[in-house]
Amino acid sequence: MDWTNKVVLVTGGTGSFGKKFIRTMLNEYHPAKIIVYSRDELKQYEMQLSGLNHPSLRFFIGDIRDLERLKRAFQGVDIVVHAAALKQVPACEYNPFEAVKTNILGSQNVIDAALDAGVKKVLAISTDKAVNPVNLYGVTKLAAEKLFVQSNSYAGGRETRLACTRYGNVVGSRGSVVPVFLKQRASGKLTVTDERMTRFWISLEQGVRFVIRCIENMRGGEVFVPKIPSMSVKDLAIAIAPEAEISYTGIRPGERLHELLISEDEARNAVEFDDMFVVQPSGMTWFGRDWEKDGKKLPEGYHYSSDNNTEWLDLDGIKEMIAPFKEAFDKGQP
Repeated sequence: MDWTNKVVLVTGGTGSFGKKFIRTMLNEYHPAKIIVYSRDELKQYEMQLSGLNHPSLRFFIGDIRDLERLKRAFQGVDIVVHAAALKQVPACEYNPFEAVKTNILGSQNVIDAALDAGVKKVLAISTDKAVNPVNLYGVTKLAAEKLFVQSNSYAGGRETRLACTRYGNVVGSRGSVVPVFLKQRASGKLTVTDERMTRFWISLEQGVRFVIRCIENMRGGEVFVPKIPSMSVKDLAIAIAPEAEISYTGIRPGERLHELLISEDEARNAVEFDDMFVVQPSGMTWFGRDWEKDGKKLPEGYHYSSDNNTEWLDLDGIKEMIAPFKEAFDKGQP
């Protein structure tokens, strides 16, 4: 796919993913224009000060709750990456109406604006917490996924295609436990909710590369799931502060011991490739069903969870993954 003549817009473009995605686009893919769409003028200003002030960049102040502003921003756009969301589990639990307005109604606005403006490809970024959700954040992301998949039926004769990517925790991103452990390290005590807890982990670089690949290959209606390693949260704490005491505080409301990336029910419509799964739209006759020609059907009863994963990060692997964040933290960088 040739990106050089494309206009790309990123909702939530000032977040951890957005900044990395935009930097990668500028350095390697050179689209004609990249629009950073977000609601925080300070973060946009800080992005420009950090060196992300390329002539092809445009900074739009706007909230995905504002449909009219999205319609204005989407004019002439070829590709939308939808990364804007409220994603802190405790914050969503405490502010449920706000989570619904941003993660569900905001996603509907993105879809409506994209369809009306004739955007060709729209890819939403989802999370493992959307699978059999146990907290409100997961519920809102599941609803957003369903909206993106099913809204392909509204495309009609339009070229617009919509799909999702779904992956696990991003190491070192805002909301990650890594900065929390790094701060706790000085006290000599780290808090872990349960010593059995496991999580899927992916680096920001891997997440961005996967999203770019999915945009290039999406047909509409799919949920793309990368094969990524699991790690024990206890091992992560040990890797960050091997001398520290670990205090177990108990699972918080809305938290689960292990995460799912593909449920048993979804697996019936999913196909496997060497480095990813593609969950095809269920029972739909439009796009996104022909992946099964190339992939391998999953066995009956299959599910992809962080505790039954075949790929694990040991202590050395964890240390290697978090090394850049430890170095930045020790230097006093955010």
